[in-house]
Amino acid sequence: MKSILKLMTFGIFFAAFIISCSNDDEMTPTTRNLTLNLSGLDALGSNFVYEGWIIVNGTPVSTGTFTNVTFPQTFTIDYNQLSAATKFVLSIEPLNDTDPAPSNTKILVGDFSGNTATMGSGTVGDFSNAAGKYILATPTNGAMTNENSGIWFLDPTSGSPVAGLTLPTLPNGWKYEGWVVINGQPVTTGKFTKVAATDMFDGYSSTTALPMPNGADGFFPGEDFLQSAPAGLTFPTDIAGGKAVISIEPEPDNSPMPFTLKPLVGNIAADATDHTLYTMNQNLGSFPSGTVAR
Repeated sequence: MKSILKLMTFGIFFAAFIISCSNDDEMTPTTRNLTLNLSGLDALGSNFVYEGWIIVNGTPVSTGTFTNVTFPQTFTIDYNQLSAATKFVLSIEPLNDTDPAPSNTKILVGDFSGNTATMGSGTVGDFSNAAGKYILATPTNGAMTNENSGIWFLDPTSGSPVAGLTLPTLPNGWKYEGWVVINGQPVTTGKFTKVAATDMFDGYSSTTALPMPNGADGFFPGEDFLQSAPAGLTFPTDIAGGKAVISIEPEPDNSPMPFTLKPLVGNIAADATDHTLYTMNQNLGSFPSGTVAR
């Protein structure tokens, strides 16, 4: 009789143990929330999206895409992967991207400390020493006329022009672009990757060849606003009273407006005169930032 009772007791205990283990398995979470609380991001052109990535054992794992730049935003992620993540990266991707890896255009990055990552744009570059100088001039029309209708990012004060911009070399996926805000309208001066080289645009300039001496790879970044004015403007025009801007643009870039990263900005004085050296100010406080929490 005692043997039967012992067997029954053991059976009940074993059944309870199995049920307990089953309940523990059911209570183990399979997903975990990732919350993005970011500021300073611009809406992208219609053919691009932002995509988040967690780095797990050195491998990027997508956390999802978004186009709405209102935060906070929450994404549901595999529990084990998110718990093991050491870093969060935000990139810009083509809308219908078939590449499972992040693009070169990484705009924010942050290491997890506990359950929070503080995000910064260090992946784009270190702009703590960024500086800019420029003159107003129109070298592509030859004669000394309409000189306040052009801007060139150079410093002529030594007698031989040198680069007016101090900027770090950008990683793949980014290019600099110069702008002048004329009557409230941003107008490009062209994209460039080198501060002592001719930029990639001359659509508003005239036909006279740029002068010598010049930068290591041609003339310096800049533009004359002499012809083919965009809608709403008339060229030539006096850009005094406007604003000079250097932005950092994603590449490829399908938006005609300046991107959110603008390391240098300078108000052009209302009484600005040609061939006078003017300076730009750092604008790093406008860069995107924020936190990511898990």
